[in-house]
Amino acid sequence: MKFVSKLFTLAFLVLSVSVFAQDNAALPSVTVKQLDGKSLDLADFGKNGKITVLAFWATWCSPCKKELDAINDIYEDWQEEYDVELLAITIDNSRQLTKVPGVVATKGWEFDVLSADQNEIQTALNFQTIPQTFLIDQEGNIVYSHSGYVPGDEDSLEDEIAKIAK
Repeated sequence: MKFVSKLFTLAFLVLSVSVFAQDNAALPSVTVKQLDGKSLDLADFGKNGKITVLAFWATWCSPCKKELDAINDIYEDWQEEYDVELLAITIDNSRQLTKVPGVVATKGWEFDVLSADQNEIQTALNFQTIPQTFLIDQEGNIVYSHSGYVPGDEDSLEDEIAKIAK
């Protein structure tokens, strides 16, 4: 009986993950905050008619900062060519969050930086590690996701942006 119960639980988890992972899953409603503390609903960013890149990061994550640096170098081109909006969402805890404005200023990042509760956002979007990147189409649907970063991933992301920009 324990085996059947475990098998049922496993099947449910696999089904749940595969349903969420399907293309065109709607961007969930979850609270994110601007660095000044103002609360926003993440789902609202999917309703603005723009292609949106969500890049989850933290101040202690070197690959995250490398990814955001690489994207920052080409972000202006993306805005002009594809009308893209980038949201860099930190999952830093409240103590680490005090470092975020300094990192952003030092890096010279030209995109919006928000924060989110790590557990809430990771549960809502079903991801475990950072850097984690999601691509949202003009209708607010998640159409692409990528975990980790190696140089050149920003080129693959641009390829995906170009596909939905048509």
